[in-house]
Amino acid sequence: MKRALFFSSSFAALLVLCCIFSSPQLSAQTSWEQIPIPKLPAFNPPQPKRIELPNGMVIFLQEDHELPLIDGTARIRGGERDVPAGKTGLIGIYQEVWRTGGTKTQTGDQLDDYLEQRAAKVETGGSADSTTISFSCLKDDFEDVFRVFDDLMMNPEFRTDKIPIAQKGEYDAISRRNDEPSQIAAREAAKLVYGANNPYARVPEYTTVAAVSRQDLVDWHANYVHPNNIILGVVGDFDSAKMEARLREAFASWTKGGAAKTAEIKPDPAKPAYYLVNKTDVNQSNIQLLALGTTRKNPDYYAISVFNEAFGGGFSSRLFGDIRTAKGLAYAVGGGVGTTWDHDGMLRMMVMTKSATTFESIAALDDEISGLAKNPINDDEIKRAKDAILNSFVFRFDSPDKVLNEQMSYEFYGYPLDFLQTFQKKISEVTKADVARVAAKYLHREQMALLIVGNAAEFDKSPASLGDAQKLDVTIPPPPPGVMPEQGPGN
Repeated sequence: MKRALFFSSSFAALLVLCCIFSSPQLSAQTSWEQIPIPKLPAFNPPQPKRIELPNGMVIFLQEDHELPLIDGTARIRGGERDVPAGKTGLIGIYQEVWRTGGTKTQTGDQLDDYLEQRAAKVETGGSADSTTISFSCLKDDFEDVFRVFDDLMMNPEFRTDKIPIAQKGEYDAISRRNDEPSQIAAREAAKLVYGANNPYARVPEYTTVAAVSRQDLVDWHANYVHPNNIILGVVGDFDSAKMEARLREAFASWTKGGAAKTAEIKPDPAKPAYYLVNKTDVNQSNIQLLALGTTRKNPDYYAISVFNEAFGGGFSSRLFGDIRTAKGLAYAVGGGVGTTWDHDGMLRMMVMTKSATTFESIAALDDEISGLAKNPINDDEIKRAKDAILNSFVFRFDSPDKVLNEQMSYEFYGYPLDFLQTFQKKISEVTKADVARVAAKYLHREQMALLIVGNAAEFDKSPASLGDAQKLDVTIPPPPPGVMPEQGPGN
């Protein structure tokens, strides 16, 4: 069906082009810039139905009858940022053992066999601010699979034999975390921006993973998995009225529990300075300029979005054109003022280059930032940036499940449910003055930390030319007695 639709759409586009070029108003000498382009129709994807149960559970239903499938995801407030520092990594273990540990009546292995026979999935996951449990199945198997989903959410067992397996996976990840320079850079950048002990920058260690017990998993589930902490989204081939009735039957009698409480997490940025991770087994440098960003609730968000796209957002951005294309200094280059849903993001300007052009690349990045005052983002750059942002909507929200996921995010973080429509309008209204204003407001080179992950012996200048480098120690702390992880080459 999709292939036929693709060919029919392509054929229709070809007909349109033929009509344009055969038009008597257009001569053989007509420039492509003179070809009339009709205005794109308004982009208004179908929105899901929102339901709120008396116990506080919020449900979104999105019908999609293209295929006989039904998918659902429950997003639960509370994630790794809410875990005590001494048990960092708990969510990684919890989300795995929640699924592999099975329910009180069926082991995880038995659930695997049951679901495999139906080509279905029930999976669990976790992140910094939430955990999830989801299902995917054929329409005819919905009842069978939903019962597993419901039972696993309400009656997990967290069997003890699955916990060491999950811990070993965490140990192995720890042992390999210094293998890739990009992973080191991302990890150390978060520490510089938020503070090494900040929940948004903490990473699991052998000792913190080993400290997680079965009781911790049981307690976490009991403290957070309540209907008033859950947003459930279901998309697929169903009738909304019937699905609503089924979900009310399953969850309406579930007793409300304590609301998830998230402490205010304040960043503690490192002072602006030069920070070096000397990785001697590479011939490239990962360079990052870092500071605090802002949130999407900031009124500047729309102007920031246009600035980010124009300055460092893609192949047509200024950084890409000047540093990579014109000067040939970078494998990758880009960045901008980071914005996240409910806490300040990271302002990050990034260049990846060969070791021998490390300082030349830093100078080029500095020139681009300082040059914004005399050479602000111009009208053509703004138009390209707006077009890129607005035209991407058809791909970002080209399916009902993507629209559903976006609406669930708005609900989760307390944004208005018409945020998508507002975003399009606000982006269109951004002016050249707005872009210049946010660039001047947020980009201050003297307030940024400079992070380099690379082989200092091969740099084009001595690291001392930037002043005293603060060398960051990324050595992995040893495991406690009895823990024998695999050793990665970067350990």
